[in-house]
Amino acid sequence: MIAERYSRQQKIIGEDGQNLLAEKKILIVGCGGLGGNLIENMLRIGIGAIIAVDPDRFEESNLNRQLLSSEPLIGTSKAEAAKVRAAAVNSSVHFIAFEEPFSKDNADKLVAGCDLVLDGLDNVPDRLLLEDICEQKNIPLVHGAILGELVQVGVVPPGSKMLHHLYANASFGRNSKSSISYTPACCAAIQCSQALKLLLGQRPPLWGKLLQMNLASMSSDILSLL
Repeated sequence: MIAERYSRQQKIIGEDGQNLLAEKKILIVGCGGLGGNLIENMLRIGIGAIIAVDPDRFEESNLNRQLLSSEPLIGTSKAEAAKVRAAAVNSSVHFIAFEEPFSKDNADKLVAGCDLVLDGLDNVPDRLLLEDICEQKNIPLVHGAILGELVQVGVVPPGSKMLHHLYANASFGRNSKSSISYTPACCAAIQCSQALKLLLGQRPPLWGKLLQMNLASMSSDILSLL
């Protein structure tokens, strides 16, 4: 019997799909603008277990776009805020948050046993490391990046080196400080739509492809990177 909380998504996912999601474990790297929205959406969808990692503490500049931030939390741990939010939104999800940077030292531990990884990072070197470890573990990676009102989302097949090829020449996503409230929310929503299909055993539309969307002009392109 599926919980009433999931009744509105049953026509989309189905009872078998909901039960399958309850068996899945995912890693979300980052608890900031992208990561906070990724966490929120995946909690509400009903994933069985979520691991989140972020070493940072909230700053006042986070308040314009980071779902987990609030004025009373300035100076406190983003990972801890994610843990509190998870307990409030969906206590049935096994949620673990680490207040530490994603690095070569802990990458293997964090990714081990996961069915899927979601990119909530804000810099290229860590994204490339994340792609490398996902390749080693043969796990798909759902990439997301933002810049002002620009959104970038792609699904990285293990072994494709998609992000390495992309960032060899592109400047998009290289430590940009430009952002507005709705951009990470939109990006994370698209990432989660792709993640859901992967977790249900389906090939998502952005498998090996990159969606680039301009929210200011409402224009978009999908590029094949395989």
